[in-house]
Amino acid sequence: MSEFINNSEEKIKSLLAFSMGIINGEDGKTLMERHKQAIENITPFDMIAMEDKQIEMGVTTPEIKKNIGKVLNVFGKYLQQYKWEKPEKGTFLYYLMQENRALENYLHQTTAFIKKLNTEKPNTPEYIEPYNNLKSNILKLKEFNIHYIKKENILFPYLEKSWEDYKPLMVMWSLHDDIRKKLKLLDKLFNYKNSTLKEINSELGDLFFLMRGMIFKEDNIIFSIATETTKTEEWEEMHKQSFEVGFAFIEEPIKTEKKTEEISIDKKSMKNTNNITNEENILNQILSSDFLKNSVIDLDTGKLTIEQIKLLLNTLPVDITLVDENDTVRFFSKPKDRFFPRSIAIIGRKVQNCHPPESVHIVNDIIKSFKSGKKDFEHFWIQMKGKFIFIQYYALRNENGEYKGVLEVSQDITGIRELSDEKRLINL
Repeated sequence: MSEFINNSEEKIKSLLAFSMGIINGEDGKTLMERHKQAIENITPFDMIAMEDKQIEMGVTTPEIKKNIGKVLNVFGKYLQQYKWEKPEKGTFLYYLMQENRALENYLHQTTAFIKKLNTEKPNTPEYIEPYNNLKSNILKLKEFNIHYIKKENILFPYLEKSWEDYKPLMVMWSLHDDIRKKLKLLDKLFNYKNSTLKEINSELGDLFFLMRGMIFKEDNIIFSIATETTKTEEWEEMHKQSFEVGFAFIEEPIKTEKKTEEISIDKKSMKNTNNITNEENILNQILSSDFLKNSVIDLDTGKLTIEQIKLLLNTLPVDITLVDENDTVRFFSKPKDRFFPRSIAIIGRKVQNCHPPESVHIVNDIIKSFKSGKKDFEHFWIQMKGKFIFIQYYALRNENGEYKGVLEVSQDITGIRELSDEKRLINL
C-alpha cells in the first residue's frame, strides 16, 4: 500500500478513474471501494493534477462543474487532513482567508433571515421585515466580488507561472462567474413583484452551495498549494497590488511600505558584465532610478519624456491594453476611473488566461482574424453599472504589414451618446 501511496502517477490515475466514473453516472459506492486507497491519501496537489488531466482529455468546464460537488463530497474529508503552513498576518493570503471567514459569518446571518422568512405568512409585517433584511444582505453579497477579482487578476497570474497544472484555475474562474450570475438573478427576483418565495429559496440554495463550495476549494486546495509554490517576494507583490482592488467584508489593513536600499549605479559596473549577477534586476534598478527620468523618446511626430508619455496614456479617458504578437499582455493604462479591473500581475500573462473559459473562444477568434489579415478591427458594446461601454480592438501592424499584436480600447460613452446640437469653443 505504501508503494501505491508514494506513486503519485498511479494515485492520480486512480482518482481520475473515480471522477470519470462519477461523470459517467457509475455507482458511487462501487467506485469508492475500488479507489479507496487513492481517495484516502489524496492531497491538494493530486486534486489539481487530476482535474488538469480531465481538461486535457477534453472534459468540458460545464461537465466538471456539474460533478465537482459529488467528487468533493467524497474527497473533502481527506483534503482537509492535509497539513500546511497557514499564512501570517499582514500577507496577501492571510487577508483572502480573513475575507472567507467574514463571508461565512455573513452567510450564517443570511440563513437566519431565510429561516425566519419561511415561517411567516406572506404580506404580513412579520414577513416583510426578514424579506427586506434578506434583500439587503443579497445586495451586500455583491461586494464580495472584490475577493474574486483579486484571485483572477492578482493570484492566478502568479500561480500560472509556477504551476504546471494551472488549467483548473480557469474552471474556478468560471465558478466565480456562476456566483455573479446567481447574485444578479436574485437581485432581479427581489425587485420583481411577482416573484415567489419558492423561486427565491431555490436560487438562494444554489448561491449558498456555490459560495460555500468556493470557500472550501480555496481553503483546502488552492491556498495550500499556493503556499508551497509561491515565493515570499511574490506574496509581497500581491499584497501591494491588492490595495488597488480593495478588501471584501473586512477593514482595509494598514499599508506598510517595505524599506529598500538606495540604488547606486555607475557606468563602470554596467559595462563589466562580470559584475552583473541578475540582468533583469539591474534593468529594474536602472528604470527605477533617475537614469532615464529626463530621457526623451523620438515618436516621429514629437519628442516626449517617459513622464509625459505616462501622463498622456493615463489621462486619456479610455482603458488601453496592449497584447503582443505572441498573445502576451505587455501594457495597460491606468486612467482615473477604470471599469475593467487590471493588476500589474497580468503583465507577461497570456491573454487567453485573462478570460474565463466561456468567453476565451471570442478572444481567440479575434486574434486569429487579425493574424490572418482577415480583419483589422472589431468592436462590441455593453451596459454595465449604468454605463454604456464601447470596446474596440485594433490589429497592430508595422510598416511592412506584419502583425505585431492587439490594442484594446474601452471607453464609457454614456455621456457622448446623449450629446446633441453643438458646443463651440466660443461658448466657453
